[in-house]
Amino acid sequence: MTKTLIIGGEYQSTDEVKPNINPSDTNDVIDEFAVGTVDDTEHAICAAADAFEAWATASPLFRAEILERAGQAIFERREELGRLLSREEGKILAEGIGEATRAAQVFKFYAQEALRVDGVAIASVRPGVRVETRDEPHGVIGLITPWNFPIAIPAWKLAPALAYGNTAVLKPADLTPGCAWELIDILHKAGLPAGVANLVTGRGSVVGDALVRSDRVAAVSFTGSVATGAHIRQIVTGRGAPIQQEMGGKSPLIIMDDADLEQAVDCAVSGSVISTGQRCTSNTRVIATPGIHDALVEAMARRTAAIRVGNALDPQTQMGPVVDKGQLEIDLGYLEMARKEGGEVLCGGELVECDTPGFYLSPAVVAGATNDMVHVREEIFGPVVSVLKAADYDEAVAIANDSPLGLSSGICTRSLKYAEDFKARSTAGMVMVNLPTAGVDFHVPFGGRKGSSYGPREQGRAARAFYTSSKTCYTNHA
Repeated sequence: MTKTLIIGGEYQSTDEVKPNINPSDTNDVIDEFAVGTVDDTEHAICAAADAFEAWATASPLFRAEILERAGQAIFERREELGRLLSREEGKILAEGIGEATRAAQVFKFYAQEALRVDGVAIASVRPGVRVETRDEPHGVIGLITPWNFPIAIPAWKLAPALAYGNTAVLKPADLTPGCAWELIDILHKAGLPAGVANLVTGRGSVVGDALVRSDRVAAVSFTGSVATGAHIRQIVTGRGAPIQQEMGGKSPLIIMDDADLEQAVDCAVSGSVISTGQRCTSNTRVIATPGIHDALVEAMARRTAAIRVGNALDPQTQMGPVVDKGQLEIDLGYLEMARKEGGEVLCGGELVECDTPGFYLSPAVVAGATNDMVHVREEIFGPVVSVLKAADYDEAVAIANDSPLGLSSGICTRSLKYAEDFKARSTAGMVMVNLPTAGVDFHVPFGGRKGSSYGPREQGRAARAFYTSSKTCYTNHA
């Protein structure tokens, strides 16, 4: 079945299509997707612009009810959508269903936020003058989303954009367009007016480029690689538009001597190889102090080697495949680099044969790593975790902060002193104590520092700062 573009409420075919391939079974073509052009993108932008005024001035309750219906529909279809997600991205089925459930929760949260757009009345310094502030929508928002969270990230960009009265054009990742298509389709079935949310699938160099360059796109929200993010930021800020970006991480997890070993291993392993390590918050740098280092490395290697790799839809599978051949080659290249740099691959890093052809790689633990190694400094985006040794707490913090990226960080310790100190000294945007660095709530701010993020935070009430613009109004009552 060919999935169309969705523009102005209409389902439009194109001359070119691209197959959506299951990384767990490359013989499984899930669907074919329309490949959009520059003209298609401009058409979608125009549709969103035409729909903006009516949507922005609609009753907040009208917007809220549509988002609530969409959230409920996603929740009711969570198993179906989770299965689609697992087929197109490679997450195990439990994770796929969990992500679909998260998308439903996000829409339900912003359904309520649509009713909470308020202003502030401020006393003027001048008699007889009233001052008030209002938060108003920008207009058309361009949304560019990655392949690793193909329904959650489109949800947490679309829902606040629509809740606060904007219209949107969504360009999902080439590798995982299926969930985004279903999301826009669900919104229309929930009663969303034509043109308020539009979907253009296709190449980033074509669709994405046209989206970020258009003067009719009032703001852009992007999640993806650091390099692509820097290129997009230059274009968008160059034309004076606001931009919000989440771009990557190399998250550290400090394991102190006083940590509970079992808990520390759980955090280190689940936080690094869950979702095949294909999440920007993964704790890919584990930094251990001397008293626990050797026992931790041994236990991590044993736990990681026991992880069952296989087809994402198999209930016995604990880790699914890498998303595609290109990412698999990147992962293998970094593992070879780790060996050449002096790291010791204690387990994993090998191709795995399964009943169905796919991009299967066993999760790897690299010991003997140092923070100046390339594979430690650069984001791999695969099931590879490096273990470093620090002389003491202060050196561990210095290593953790010595990175151009700063998305998430963590520490495992029984010490309140260390926990509170690390929360203050970490240079990451999010800090976890006795938890994996991967795994966040949907109703609180999400974002990093340094090269990981740019612009206002995503998720929770913090999203309002990006999706609205403040206006100050003065009225003379004298």
